[in-house]
Amino acid sequence: MASTHLDIAVHGDKAGVRRIANNAPAIAQWLAQVPPGSCLAMESTGRYHLLLARLAHAQGLQVHVLNPRDVSHYARGVGQRGKTDRLDAQVIARYLAHEHAQLRSWQPVPPALAELDSLLRRRAALVRHQGALRQSMGEDPVTRALLPQVMLPLTQVLQTLDKRIAQVAQGIQGAQQALGSITSVPGVGALSGAALLVLFTRLAQASADAVVAFTGLDPRPMDSGHKRGVRRLSKRGPAELRRLMFNAAMSASRTAAWREVYAREIAKGLPRTAALVVLARKLVRVAFSLFKNRATFDPTLHQAVKIA
Repeated sequence: MASTHLDIAVHGDKAGVRRIANNAPAIAQWLAQVPPGSCLAMESTGRYHLLLARLAHAQGLQVHVLNPRDVSHYARGVGQRGKTDRLDAQVIARYLAHEHAQLRSWQPVPPALAELDSLLRRRAALVRHQGALRQSMGEDPVTRALLPQVMLPLTQVLQTLDKRIAQVAQGIQGAQQALGSITSVPGVGALSGAALLVLFTRLAQASADAVVAFTGLDPRPMDSGHKRGVRRLSKRGPAELRRLMFNAAMSASRTAAWREVYAREIAKGLPRTAALVVLARKLVRVAFSLFKNRATFDPTLHQAVKIA
């Protein structure tokens, strides 16, 4: 799947992989040939998959958007040799055929929520570019002196994006109260609140454990027999969301509401980063509970929420 084309494979079909243009007329023409009730799966590509997902869903087909990491692990597990768009299409078809019962169906989100998600993704890309520029300048005093001039346009664009993110977030139906609940959690600001609003709205019926797992902040067990391996983050969700929540945890660790929680994790012997990850998970859980109940943060109750 790319910006210009889609490679389509049907499990069990020996005709091979078909390539079509990634535009509405070509996709609509192909979908007209797909039998009713069929299931489609595609990798999440940020935005290149969205047109196919929307048109297929509108036609009443069952759509699954897959985590690229899952597809990559599956490809290695079945012995795929090499990587091309055509090979990936065949692996996705095979993955769908065998794992269909375990997959969650994709559902379109309201346009305003989709715009908010898109704005957050664009902002994340700019932040990554800022970091790359800072690193590329190195320690040379001449190039370092030029850094403010280089950063100024990016900073101005980020400021404009931040204003637009706030406007779009406030314009979503019921978002004012929801955002008020989310950002009432000490440490959760406007940006992290907007990102959590997108996540919570999509997973409103999910459990808190599922929401934490979607962020990739959940610890992954690595046990075998009597051996207990080191827990590491699954990192399955959006990296930008984890970055925002880690920053929120750093802010929260300095507040009266969370200072002692953070200190207890440090006292257990956890490194600072690990303690902040624990706090970030707790912020997600508390914010999700408040979002679902449209309540505001009560520091006397936050200890009742499980730290995981």
